[in-house]
This record gives sequence, structure tokens and C-alpha cells, in this order.
Amino acid sequence: MATMNMIQAINSAMAVMLERDPNVLVFGEDVGYFGGVFRATEGLQKKFGITRCFDTPIGEGGIIAAAIGMGAYGLRPVVEIQFADYIYPGYDQIVSEAARLRYRSAGDFWCPITVRTPYGGGIFGGQTHSQSPEALFTHVAGIKTVIPSTPYDAKGLLISAIEDEDPVIFLEPKRIYNGPFDGHHERPVSPWAQHPASEVPEGYYTVPLGKAAIAREGSDLTVLAYGTMVHVALAAAADAGVDAEVIDLRTMLPLDIDAIVKSVEKTGRCVIVHEATRTSGFGAELTALVQEYCFYHLEAPIERVAGWDTPYPHAFEWQYFPGPGRVADAMRRAMGK
Repeated sequence: MATMNMIQAINSAMAVMLERDPNVLVFGEDVGYFGGVFRATEGLQKKFGITRCFDTPIGEGGIIAAAIGMGAYGLRPVVEIQFADYIYPGYDQIVSEAARLRYRSAGDFWCPITVRTPYGGGIFGGQTHSQSPEALFTHVAGIKTVIPSTPYDAKGLLISAIEDEDPVIFLEPKRIYNGPFDGHHERPVSPWAQHPASEVPEGYYTVPLGKAAIAREGSDLTVLAYGTMVHVALAAAADAGVDAEVIDLRTMLPLDIDAIVKSVEKTGRCVIVHEATRTSGFGAELTALVQEYCFYHLEAPIERVAGWDTPYPHAFEWQYFPGPGRVADAMRRAMGK
């Protein structure tokens, strides 16, 4: 076992798979010699060569299109979109080609590609470097959407994504990339957001897609969260003095409905937390599912805590970012306090 932060764990996952499978290759903007803007691919080109890890032009549509063609002919591309905010030029390729290939070819072709991208706020990136577009991908049949919250899960989930036969969108919460510092300026951050490095196996292992994890067991209420918001929820439970059960969804699609239902039926209350804008965010789908499956077990209305329905503000980032104070208030409302 080694001590790794999330960036190191993601780098290790790619190194393991490049070593293990000659069909795996890594490419994207600045991922080769430079090692990626967040250094997630640092050292891979030096170790595996320029044909296995290489730079591309600044053209997200072309990056995704090339990956789809490679995947259809037997390779397993792992591509990096430098920020999730830049993924939109490639969205048509993902939705219209990658997600549909297996279906439209009646199983003759499939698309085993992994699209990695840093997402979310907390690094003072403003409206063009802080977006959380996960709900856009969960709406599309044929795509799997994954968001880790710990270094251990990040490595195991990424290996599972690379080995999966279908396209996977792998969103990496850059707020907790480096533990207690942000991704750019090494500026200290609030103690509630600190996520220190953890023990991660150096070799091959997997964390299954479609399985949630219990980040904290509790009996008062259930919190559904993913990525950075898992750590916010844990801090909020302590602040509110509520015995909350925090479910780390890990995979948005496929979603672990059984874990959600089991927890909500036990607690009778539910708080849903995500950083993306509230309207049509993934929390709306979670709310509908909890209402559908757990209606007769609910003892209070479902609470949602999310980003505001505005572009991500640079000057008011911490008012926008769902912190433990807002989540703790939602917990108290759910408890009738």
C-alpha cells in the first residue's frame, strides 16, 4: 500500500492499465510531455512512450471522435478533457456516436472509451472552469457516469471504467484532487474540505461500477451525495449534531437504487446534496426515485441542497458552493428542528 492523493491515484490507475493492456492509450491536451494541467498524467509519456501517451490539438470534438474510432476497432482510449467546462464541443460526438454505437450496430461494434475530466468548483476558477455537468450525461442512454470521492475509489473506479465495454464519463472533483490544498495555488482551504491522502494499493484492483458506498452509518436521516459533497455532508452531520447516514453514490449511472432504498427506509428522511445548479440537476432525479420507492417510509419532505441557478460566480464562490452550513440547515429542517 502507498499513500496517495486523488491525482496520484488516478495517475497510478492509468499506469497500471497502460502496463497491463497494450490496447490502452492516453491522450488529450497537454497530457504528454507536460503531464496534464493538474499533473494527472505526469510521467506516463516518459515511461510508456509517445505512441501510448500523447498530446492532441485544442479540439475536444476531434479528441472524442478519434477515441470513438479507436474504440470501435479494438483500442481502449483514455482521453482527458482539460476541464469539464470544455467538454461541450465534444458532447455531440459522445451522445450521437459513442452512446449509440453498440445499439445502432446491433452489437457488432462497441465503444470502450473513458473520458476523464476535472469538474466542479472550489479553486476560484469562475464560470468557465467550475461547472458540474454530470446531469447532462445521466440523461443519455448508453453512457456510464462516475464520480469518485476518495483516492482509493478513484483508482479502482477508473480501472473499472477503462475495462468497461461501454463509454464512461469519469468526472474528477478537482476541489479534492490534492487533499487540503486547491489545484492551482496551493492555498490552504477550510478544514471541512480537507481530504488527506489515503492508503491505496500500488497494483491492480477494481471498484465496481454501479455500487454505492456508506461513507457514514446513521439512523436519523439519509444524505445522498457524491464527489466533494460527500466530505461536505460528513462535516455538516457533525455541525448539525445529526446521526446522518451518508451514502456516497460513486456512480450516477448505473445507480445503486437498492442502497438508496435500504437507507431511506431505515431513516425515514432524506437530504440530497450536489454542487451543480438546482434546476434539472441530478438531485431532481434522486428526489423522484426516493419519492417513488420510499414514499410510505418518509417522515418529512425530501430536502435538496445545490448550487444556485446562475453561472458559477468568481467573486462569490463560497456563497454558491454548498458548504456544511447550508447542508446542516437542511438536516435540521428534515429533523423538524
